Amino acid sequence: MSRATPAAGDGGPALELLVHGVGGATPQSMLDDPRTVRVTGDETAAIYRRAEDVDADEHPVGRPVREAYCWSNLTSGNGARALWLLLLPFMVVNLAHWMRPPARGDERTVRLYGVLARLVALSLTVLLTAAACEVALDLAAWQCAGVARCADGKSWLGFLSAARHGWWSQPGRRLALASLVPAALTGLLWYLSNRTWSAYESQQPLTAAGDRGEPRLRPALSRPGFWYGRRLVARLRAAHTAAGFLTVAAAVTGAAVRHDRAGGSAPLAAVGWFLAATVVAAGVVVLWVVCGRGRSESVLDEKLDRAVITGLPAAALALLALSLGYASWSRPGWVSHSTLPGDRIFGIIALAQGVLVLALVAAALVLRRRTHDARTALLGLGGPAVALLACALGGVMTGGVAQRVADWLDRSGTPGAARDVFAGPPPLLTWQASAIPALLALLLPAVAYFAVRTWCTARAEERTLPGGDYPGEPPDTARSRQIATARAMARLTDRAPAFLGIVATATLLLGAGALTGSWTTGEVPGRAASGLPAVIASAADAVQALGSWFTGLGFLLFVTWGRRAYKDASARRTIGILWDVGTFWPRAAHPFAPPCYAERAVPDLAWRMNTWTERTGGRLVISGHSQGSVLSAAAVWQLPAHTRQRVALLTYGSPLERLYGRWFPAYFGPSELTALHRELHCWRNLWRATDPIGGPVLPGTDVDRGPLLDPVAFGRTQGQPLPAPILAHSDYQADPAFAEERTALLDELAPALPRQR
Repeated sequence: MSRATPAAGDGGPALELLVHGVGGATPQSMLDDPRTVRVTGDETAAIYRRAEDVDADEHPVGRPVREAYCWSNLTSGNGARALWLLLLPFMVVNLAHWMRPPARGDERTVRLYGVLARLVALSLTVLLTAAACEVALDLAAWQCAGVARCADGKSWLGFLSAARHGWWSQPGRRLALASLVPAALTGLLWYLSNRTWSAYESQQPLTAAGDRGEPRLRPALSRPGFWYGRRLVARLRAAHTAAGFLTVAAAVTGAAVRHDRAGGSAPLAAVGWFLAATVVAAGVVVLWVVCGRGRSESVLDEKLDRAVITGLPAAALALLALSLGYASWSRPGWVSHSTLPGDRIFGIIALAQGVLVLALVAAALVLRRRTHDARTALLGLGGPAVALLACALGGVMTGGVAQRVADWLDRSGTPGAARDVFAGPPPLLTWQASAIPALLALLLPAVAYFAVRTWCTARAEERTLPGGDYPGEPPDTARSRQIATARAMARLTDRAPAFLGIVATATLLLGAGALTGSWTTGEVPGRAASGLPAVIASAADAVQALGSWFTGLGFLLFVTWGRRAYKDASARRTIGILWDVGTFWPRAAHPFAPPCYAERAVPDLAWRMNTWTERTGGRLVISGHSQGSVLSAAAVWQLPAHTRQRVALLTYGSPLERLYGRWFPAYFGPSELTALHRELHCWRNLWRATDPIGGPVLPGTDVDRGPLLDPVAFGRTQGQPLPAPILAHSDYQADPAFAEERTALLDELAPALPRQR
């Protein structure tokens, strides 16, 4: 039973720490005052107060002091953040690592799940590098430069043309020069990861300063090392960088070895075989590094594996340099034709990804069998589904780039249609693009089904208005339909797992079909169906053309969006919303994913709450909206026990259970949220039926208050002469319930203790 205490002026200092949600907010709008002052932090993330409250700790003002924590620049700061669009598949596969079902005493399967997720992530790095090799080495240096008709008229490629018989005209030298492009891409990814690693993963959490020796038996998010993943990220960064260099070395060495084995110099062939064997051995070392160590969360792991993070990329780069020297050796009789040897690497990667995803499914089923909650998305198979979509997204992006470059190089025809002149990209990439129209056709019935269900839900909801939530109001069909539609649309969030399951299943089947078709025929769909009945041949040509059009449109939109985000801060903020949701989790699977902003934000909030309560002995309410509520809960989990007793949590529009609890049950499941409620002195959560993101967090307890009435009035009233808007996910602080619950939480906290001198 809660006990009432005097107000802030009688009970001592009181602080309300506001944390905004996705999309960001200015401190002026959060504090409702144009005059704000930054009291701690920097340009990236900081805490602000009203100018009149700057010295409120030393000179109490007789009311709760408000502070605003602004963290939006962590995800949508300068223009370079637009480059993060290239890392979208890496971000998605990193989410799959955290979507595993909860485990109770099955650490071996948990470790296996993590290893499989890291291997899927490694395959995406190899896929990206292979796509860069396809564009630079195969399409440009091997195919286009080897055909006079393609190279003529391209000044940037003319000096490589085989028809000019210059020093660079030999295929090996063309490949060596072109390999600088994928090597530079790998180096850029290493640089971006290393730079953000210093700014995010190296932030000291609160437990490093004052909670090191305390037993940590609480949920995973309260472990000392959960928000401090610098060691694992450094190891994975070294492994993925080495994998990128080794992929380029394998492409160059494989082509030269094939020529030497077919009739070239025997000593050169021996050197080539030695280099190839060394590249394979280095690849085995990369696999060992990726599989060997996971996250160290139970302790604050400050070690760095210097031999791995320095030696492995350096050795791979040295192997690449040797491979380039070997390929550049003079071979006067070498002529490039058809496609670059090793073009089946895309099929091998796709097959490996499919096997790994199926293994993830098996591991998730084993974990789900031990502990299962009916609210868990996709029955615990959300991780494998998201990993599969990450692979599909990576394949579509890389295939789209390859096809657009091939179209640009061979302007006289469709790549793959005249393989004797310009072969174009591997047939698998065209098959995968052709699967896009089939996927859309399969999804149309699902979209129609959910649309009909939403319409039926809205009509059923409409019949209860206004008599249910708005008793005594005169009937208004248009107003009732507007409110009922908003509530029905908000419930679509709860149906997202079923739709994602349909997309993942269709993607797996179509991907398997594309791989089978490309390997059995060796041709693009249009040519493979040339001898079949006219209806089938026409359908194959149609889906191939539509797939090429869709990939071209997607590539154009991708480039346009990235360019606009680079120049326009508002567009960059829109992209930042995507990162707000996707980069909350640490980089546990892919080191080249966008950095985890929570590894900066959570320690910031925990340090602020702990230092303020220790210095003043006061009471603190941390109130978070939307994604800010997730950050607030994570920060409260990190507090020492004695500080947590002086802190209350107020969440509103919170996705803690509706999104995070369902998709990440091992970290925000019912047992974890119940434990947080048990350890907190007091917690309130506000939600609306019209909110598509927020919802109740612990149904059946005193935590949730809702659904709040939205809109606040059905028709025009004395207090609302104009129609009240449907607020849905915004403006929770304007609701009277917000101020009531904040005051009640402060009253429930114990009176302030005298300040210790």
